[in-house]
Amino acid sequence: MSNRMLGVALAAIAASLPVCAQAQTVADFYKGKNITMVIGSAPGGGYDAMGRAVARHIGKHIPGNPTVVTQNMSGAGGIIPTNHMFRVANKDGTVFGTVNNTTPIEPLLGTKEATYDPTQFNWLGTPSVEVGLVAVWHESPIKNLDDLRTKESTVGSSGANSTPSFYARLLNEVLGAKMRIVVGYPGQNEAFLAMERKELDGYPSTFYSALTSTRPEWLRDKKVNIVIQYGPQRQPELGNTPFLPDLLTKPEDKALVETAFAALALGRPFLMPPGVPADRVAAMRKALMDTFADKDFIAEAEKLQLSVGSVRTGDQLQKAIADAYKSPPELVARLRRLAGQ
Repeated sequence: MSNRMLGVALAAIAASLPVCAQAQTVADFYKGKNITMVIGSAPGGGYDAMGRAVARHIGKHIPGNPTVVTQNMSGAGGIIPTNHMFRVANKDGTVFGTVNNTTPIEPLLGTKEATYDPTQFNWLGTPSVEVGLVAVWHESPIKNLDDLRTKESTVGSSGANSTPSFYARLLNEVLGAKMRIVVGYPGQNEAFLAMERKELDGYPSTFYSALTSTRPEWLRDKKVNIVIQYGPQRQPELGNTPFLPDLLTKPEDKALVETAFAALALGRPFLMPPGVPADRVAAMRKALMDTFADKDFIAEAEKLQLSVGSVRTGDQLQKAIADAYKSPPELVARLRRLAGQ
């Protein structure tokens, strides 16, 4: 066969190839599809409210404008839905989700039920970071940080290995605080009611965003004293309230709290499963950032009293998680001891 005839034959074969064999754009892939947002908590909570608000707006920012449907999935403090996202969820870009910010850190703490590798997820971003607070009832004898260090106080928690217990033990260790943990309160709301009944002095790990959305009158009417704030950054509205990282002098303590606060730095994280094509991950990351800047979304978030500030990108979350998992063994051992593992 001559070169000319061979060229004609190859051109004919190429022309006969189906369109689907050619490069498919992200818009082509998503056009006309339904995509699922897995909300890793029960209906009615803060993660649910934020997830549904994002779901109502993000579709118009995704190439191809797919329809976004939500699916609540809860269990084991968010570990069950995170396991699902890692092992079960479709990895073609039709599933994304939001999970509790503690779940990426659970494997680092030695939680056996957490069978996923957080560093392999495709993290998309968060609308905010969280600032933790030790809040004590205004009638408690604990009025300030010095009191927290010199007087025994009672603080509520759901269980010995729960997040509030972990942060209470952390503060006791690095600050010399004397918080006595009282377990058995199903959640923050029940602990707050116990504070009002004067059964507890306070709560060791409420988030500023949670306090302002569930008990805004407590700060307004000075029903609680915020004796210390902690996390990746200060909360400007709290003025000169002591900030834990500023109080530490030992390098090993500073490294400990920086890793312990990795969950707070993740805020309300959104993610996609491992293995999603890179162009679809990039498109979803951009769509989420565009949603957080969308004036209609911001207006709805303000109406629902959802915190949208200190936005962090998927790359920033990916790095924060990777850095946490590079922690030296002695630091990890200390974290696991404080977590009760």
